[in-house]
Amino acid sequence: MSTEAVFEFIETESQYQEFQACIKELKGQRGAQMPALQEAQRIYGYLPIEVLKRLSRELELPMEELYSTATFYAQFTFVPKGEHTISVCMGTACYVKGAGDILDSFSTELNIEPGETTIDRKFTLESCRCIGACGLAPVLTVNEEVYGRLSKKKADKVLLTYQKKE
Repeated sequence: MSTEAVFEFIETESQYQEFQACIKELKGQRGAQMPALQEAQRIYGYLPIEVLKRLSRELELPMEELYSTATFYAQFTFVPKGEHTISVCMGTACYVKGAGDILDSFSTELNIEPGETTIDRKFTLESCRCIGACGLAPVLTVNEEVYGRLSKKKADKVLLTYQKKE
């Protein structure tokens, strides 16, 4: 289906300045690793390898340690998120009502697997566990908008709405 996309790292001057200020503030502090990773994720939206290398060098932390921490916590990602994050609930109620078919349909239409972002960075596709809207199963979210009581056809219309916005 898809091949893993390689995204070019693009850093604005304001991102660079904000991140450098963060590094300056954390340099020499004990336990700086976690707040530095959190700030990098907040500033860039993900953890680019270029940023991890800078953190490693300037905070004098081994890359292995940064990578180990970043892969341990689910809050961190090494892939940029799309403008629209689509999350299909795969909890039991949603799954038995066809969420798997919806996820497969979106994966085919966007030509990405769950956990990936389209090369144009417009869409990120995710599957998640129960989002607590079982009475509306099957459910998906696009960014923070919740869509429930979906069929595959209704879900495809939701996706089309966001594709047309582009």
